[in-house]
Amino acid sequence: MNLVIGTRGSALARTQSEWIADRLRAFGHTVELLIISTRGDREQDRPVPELGGKGLFTEELEAALRAGEIHIAVHSLKDLPVDDADGTHVVAIPEREDWRDVLVTAGKVALDRLPQGARVGTASRRRRALLLAERPDLQLMPLRGNVDTRLGKALSGELDAVVLAAAGLRRLGHAEHATVPLPILPAPGQGALGVQAAADAGPVHEALAILHHEPTAQAVVAERAMLAALEGGCSTPIGALAQVDGELIRMEGVVASLDGTRVLRAEASGTEPLALGQRLADMLRQQGAAEVLDEQA
Repeated sequence: MNLVIGTRGSALARTQSEWIADRLRAFGHTVELLIISTRGDREQDRPVPELGGKGLFTEELEAALRAGEIHIAVHSLKDLPVDDADGTHVVAIPEREDWRDVLVTAGKVALDRLPQGARVGTASRRRRALLLAERPDLQLMPLRGNVDTRLGKALSGELDAVVLAAAGLRRLGHAEHATVPLPILPAPGQGALGVQAAADAGPVHEALAILHHEPTAQAVVAERAMLAALEGGCSTPIGALAQVDGELIRMEGVVASLDGTRVLRAEASGTEPLALGQRLADMLRQQGAAEVLDEQA
């Protein structure tokens, strides 16, 4: 089958899409990549929350799916809104990469060893809130740009540290810098990919079935169900991690205020991912999650 994958132009997006393409080629498909620019790529001068967040890195790819310009779009699942966009469906979720956030510094310094008042770069509200909960003295600096740009700011000493996803570093061949994992929960779906197609493209769905990894899918469905039930988005300070152990799914969730002074946590286990994620959301709401999230909306 001849397939066109739509991808953002960043090195990470292209690497992720090429990883999917190679697996499809191994099963006899002909695959090419088409670069598509998204609003999130074009507008780098403001933090993601100020731009609206939802669909910022996905809308143009989804429009291309609906128009038939591409057959497949590959997304970092943490960037993908929890509800399927009209006319599209996440058909496959491959096996998850490393889900952790890592601290990158010139000398591979752990969080508790950073100097007082250290300047740490991150564009994520979740990372900001959870880092301040651990180290309220830190100066959190806004940071956007591709992985190499962010990495360079830490390794050059322009910032004392930056926070990056371990999965992105590993996929780009920078695993040697992903050596100081942070004690914080990831964004829902972090480290996983979502492979999207037009909802009515049956033959494409069949071709993508070989990519699907059910344990990863169960975990991220639970995490994203919690996010949806809390009415959060990719820029909300919400963290979640579900891990599959046989038939059991063990899950943790967190909601934090932006200044890190309020951190609500919950954990539970279950066998049905959607119900488990919703149960975690209920547990966090009982602790005041709605109030915490409303204060920073």
